[in-house]
Parts: sequence; structure tokens; C-alpha cells
Amino acid sequence: MSTQKFGFTRSAVALTLAAASAWLGSTPAHADDTLDRIKERKRVVIGVVVSGGPFGAIDPATQQLTGFNPEVARGLAQGLGTDVELVAVLPSNRIQYLQQKRVDLLVASMEWTEERAAQLTFAPTPYYRNGGAAIFRKDSGITRWEDLAGKPVCLSQGSNYGKPLTEQYGAQLKGFRGASESLLALRGGNCVAAVHDGTLIYRLVEDDAEWKGYAAPFDELIPSPSVVWVRPGEKDTAQAVDRVIQGWHRDGWLIATEKSVGISRPSAALVELQGAARAQAPLPQWAQK
Repeated sequence: MSTQKFGFTRSAVALTLAAASAWLGSTPAHADDTLDRIKERKRVVIGVVVSGGPFGAIDPATQQLTGFNPEVARGLAQGLGTDVELVAVLPSNRIQYLQQKRVDLLVASMEWTEERAAQLTFAPTPYYRNGGAAIFRKDSGITRWEDLAGKPVCLSQGSNYGKPLTEQYGAQLKGFRGASESLLALRGGNCVAAVHDGTLIYRLVEDDAEWKGYAAPFDELIPSPSVVWVRPGEKDTAQAVDRVIQGWHRDGWLIATEKSVGISRPSAALVELQGAARAQAPLPQWAQK
């Protein structure tokens, strides 16, 4: 990442790197396995979801991972004073990648839920807030979430939107490996709507001519804090990551990054988190787990 791009001063970057070096050098011998491994190889492996759009995509020309998730992952590595290796994961396999130690951390559009928190450990401070948006044809006759009752709805396997869609609204779910496959199924008429993170869906209906016949007018479904996940019990890793995220909220790095990757609807949650961080106040109620 370019420090000039986000307006950081050289002295600020130097202080960040010095702190990271001190952290790496002072990590106790009894730190959890992930921290020991990062320290030894001087590289952190981070799983990121790249489902398309400003939150994560693959540049067809360079094959580089671009967007908010990859930038957050690169920023974490810089904050920890290490090199980074990015691994593209899917909602359907991201937890397995972490459990199998194929990645050290997940920055994977994976919001906090009680079920996930029972399986994994996480950095307590959110780096974003996401909710589900339903996209459907304008001529479908759908006007509210309740209109999805008894109808086929496409989404990614492992999505936390499945539970409210079935339990609250009675939708019939069709799961796919990722958002690209789900949206393709919607275009093919295999479902009446697709539900994915609003950051992806809003860009399609607002900016993409191929989706001009589609709409996403509802309020977001279960907006929830996005957190960085680590393996169960790895509290040292979670605390190290959390310190980096807290620093981002204080200096506005996440807000600057959101703007730089072209997210069309800036997050009010980031402004709220920045205000709390600068005032040294508790996290907003919605962000407390």
C-alpha cells in the first residue's frame, strides 16, 4: 500500500513499523501457535473473500487481489510488521481453510454471529459492518422481504443470511459456492432473488448496466459487525490484530481505504467507530459481542 495514497506521514509510518517490530521481538515464547509461526517466517497468510465488486475482486490483467478485503489484509500485515500472502477463499470453504491451517487469519466478509463465535476466536473490534441486500427483477412483484416466502432465493453456502431468510421470511434457499455463481443463477431464472452483502449488491444496481432491470430497495437484513477471525483459543493473535484495528479507527485509515476502493455507499458505522476510538469511549452497542 502506498502511504502517500492515504495521507500518512513518514513519521507516522515509522512509528507504526517500530511498534510492529517491538511486538514481533517481544512476543513471548508461550504465545499461541499462529503468533509463533508468523514470527518465525515473518509472513502472515490471510484468507480473503473476492466475490467481485469493491469489497474484493481479482484483477483480470494482473491476477492481483483488489478491493477492501485485500487492502485490510495488507494493512494488517503492515501493522504486524510482516510480509503478507493473500489466499482467495469462498464463503463455503473459508472456515475449513482456517481450521486446516491453510491460512492464519480470515478477512472474509464474515460477520460476527453466536454460532461462528462458538467455533472460532475473533478480534473484538469490528473493521466494518455489513448487512444483506436482496436483488431481484424490477418486474418480479416483490416489494418487501415477506414476499420471498415459499420462493427460491439464491445465496452463498455458509452465509449468515440463510437463517433469517428461512426462519423469519420462509424463503426456500439455493446455496452456491460464491456470489458469482449465485448471481448467475438469478440471471438464469433459478431463483426470484439473491441475497448477498449490500456492498456488492448496491454497486450492481447503481453502476452496472447489465443489472439495470434489477433492484435492491429493501433495508439491509441483519446488519452485523465484520471481524477478523482466528483459530479457537488463539487469543494472543486476536489481541495483536485488535490493536491494529483500533489504531485504524483512531487515524481514519479504514474510512480512507473505503473511499479509495470505490465503495458507493460510505459506512456510517466506520464514522461511529472512529468517534468512539478518538474519544476513548466504549464500542457502540451494535459492535459489542
